[in-house]
Amino acid sequence: MGLTMTRAAAASAPDFDLPRFFPYRVAVLAERVSQAISQVYLDRFDLSRAEWRVVAALGCNEKMAAKDIGPYSALDKMQVSRAVARLEQEGLIRRVGDKADGRAKIISLTPAGRTLYQRIVPLTLAREAYLLEALEPNEREILSRAMDRLLARAESLIERG
Repeated sequence: MGLTMTRAAAASAPDFDLPRFFPYRVAVLAERVSQAISQVYLDRFDLSRAEWRVVAALGCNEKMAAKDIGPYSALDKMQVSRAVARLEQEGLIRRVGDKADGRAKIISLTPAGRTLYQRIVPLTLAREAYLLEALEPNEREILSRAMDRLLARAESLIERG
């Protein structure tokens, strides 16, 4: 049948309005918010989204095993690998062997990386505050709780398959 539907199949399909479809709306919102925030670290500091997420993860955690950065920052292995390679090349992170697991690498920010992190964070927080000012304080709390509940529900669906 391919990607096209017959007229009969299309006519019998339930009404579907992509712009109102919740997963689509969330994806569009996430992308636009990410783009609005990324202007800070991309335009001003020449960091990609993945590179910033690695820096932010390390800034929040001091040091992390390379394998833990992906799940923590919502990046896949390849994105983490590329980001780590570039950040190391730029002298912003360091990798050392994990004494507990000889195959693993522990990654941390260098002093230059820590300085960069400290310069970017206030700018990203200002953008976040600007975005959230569109909501009343009680709406922000409701949104936060709703996001937590939806995330838990999505994880439940993923686990069930």
